[in-house]
Amino acid sequence: MRKRDILFATLALFAAWEIAALVLNRDILPAPTEVLVAFATQVPRSLGWHFVVSAWRVVASIALSVLLATPAGLVLGQSEKLNRFFAPVIYLTYPIPKIVLLPIVLLFLGIGDASKIFIIFLILFFQVLVVVRDQAMALRPELLYSVRSLGAGRRALLRFVYLPATLPAVLTSVRLSIGTAVAVLFLTESFATNAGLGYYVIVDTFQRIAYPEMYAGVVAMSLLGLLLYFVVDYLERALCPYLFAK
Repeated sequence: MRKRDILFATLALFAAWEIAALVLNRDILPAPTEVLVAFATQVPRSLGWHFVVSAWRVVASIALSVLLATPAGLVLGQSEKLNRFFAPVIYLTYPIPKIVLLPIVLLFLGIGDASKIFIIFLILFFQVLVVVRDQAMALRPELLYSVRSLGAGRRALLRFVYLPATLPAVLTSVRLSIGTAVAVLFLTESFATNAGLGYYVIVDTFQRIAYPEMYAGVVAMSLLGLLLYFVVDYLERALCPYLFAK
């Protein structure tokens, strides 16, 4: 995605927001200029700290899920026996909406960072696991036979075949998971905590009817998701240069 396209899209969104604020003319929808002023004012005070707390929680969740789900998916994708054994477990547990487990997770892990990181990790883990497993299973047998015929062992297959073939799928699953992760983070931070963007939007500003500051929190949460998208794009170019070779 080119920076110029993102800039034009941002300006178009702000223009639509400005027009909607002028037409509605109510306090519940402040103009974007007013929100940007509140954003610049609040970042050095408390918004910046809440942003850092939320960023730490969502990055830790994504990193943990990728580090554990990727090797597990590769192993299941390579071993038909293991996949046959674990497939029923994944089939039963993957469709369960993990967010309903939040009260149970809070009981076991408390209201600190651990419970929030764990519930997001739980959701993302299965998404990455299923994508990597299916991608590893979909590799063409003749490709594996040709590499094996050159004397490649299991480690060489993993390094030169499975990882290059599954990395784009892993990054795509992470890219798709970012929106889910930020949404779940917002929900988990909206109660039983005193830090994070969810707390800032729902508890700190919404309950004080401080609408410009509340919208500034929404903008900060959107920026968090956007920054994570940029990081995944960067990783894709750094780890999968063969995708961009012309």
